[in-house]
Parts: sequence; structure tokens; C-alpha cells
Amino acid sequence: MQSTFLLIWLLVHNFFAVAQANVSQAKSLSEAALTLTQQKVSYDPSYFSITYPNGDVPADKGVCTDVIIRAYRLIGIDLQQLVHEDMRANFGHYPKKWGLKTTDKNIDHRRVPNLMTFFERQGAAKAISHNPDDYCPGDIVSWQLGGGLTHIGIVVDKKSNDGERPLIVHNIGGGQVLEDCLFAYEIIGHYRYE
Repeated sequence: MQSTFLLIWLLVHNFFAVAQANVSQAKSLSEAALTLTQQKVSYDPSYFSITYPNGDVPADKGVCTDVIIRAYRLIGIDLQQLVHEDMRANFGHYPKKWGLKTTDKNIDHRRVPNLMTFFERQGAAKAISHNPDDYCPGDIVSWQLGGGLTHIGIVVDKKSNDGERPLIVHNIGGGQVLEDCLFAYEIIGHYRYE
């Protein structure tokens, strides 16, 4: 009887510890994204030769995907390496939009469709909805802008002026900024990668 009680207590304790760790990491990703808004970054989609792993474009340059990569790096996760390794092992599952025959560790992690595929392959996909309460701090959202252009950003722990929607950290041309744009474009992806 006592060992059964101890086992149940351990299971419940471990469940809450894992849940708390997931909440903490999501909050950390939100905080990391907010930190990025303090850096002056110009929008620059140029191809850069990047050190691998853990490489980055020049600190004063970037695009929307660089916001995601940099925020995850701040919490100790190198998406450049993870995306490259998954693409190398599963190249056939990734988009063929750019005519590549093999991976390119300099650019693969800087393409929205590749990040979306990676998150989906990791089981991180969440439902897409028009309910702002479904989007939690640390969630990743991707959008279709039109004309085949895609975009991606991070939900943070701050609300719109009316208190209705979570704000997003992204770079759509004006640097790494905090904006009320969750429903400004067609949402095509919603992810919670912990």
C-alpha cells in the first residue's frame, strides 16, 4: 500500500515538473524574442556563408526566420543544426521550391517552409484557429502573405492595446519588432516546439 502511494506521488510530481518545465521554456522563448526587439537589425535576405553549427548572419541583419533561430539560440536550442540534420536524413520530406538536390547548411534553416516542415516532423503542429486564446507565449506562427511569400514569428507574453490578442515578434522588413499582427495575414502554421 505504501509503495503504491509512493508510486502515485512520484508520477503526479513528475507530471507537474514536466508541465512546469514546458511552461518555463515557452516563457523563456517569449522573453528571448522580446530581447531581440532591443537590437537594431535591418531586413536583409541576402545569402550568407554561415559557420556551422551555431552560425548566424551578421548581428545587424536578418529576416523573419532569423528571429526564430536567434530566439531559440538564446534558450540553448540550435535550429540551424537540428533542421540541417533532419533535412540531411529526410531530404525527401522537405519542400523542393529552390531546386536543391541536397541540403545547404547556410540557408536551409532560414527558409519558412523548411522551418514549418521541421516543426511538423517534430510533432509540434497545433491547430490553426481564429481564437487568440489558442496562441500561447512561445508559440510559432507562420503566414501566407500572398504571391507565394511566407512569413513566421513568435507569440510573446504581451497583449494588444485592447487586450484581445497576443503580440508577435517578427521581422517583415522593419527589423526585429513587436507588433499586433497575429491575424493580419492568413495563418498557415501554428507550432509549439519545446
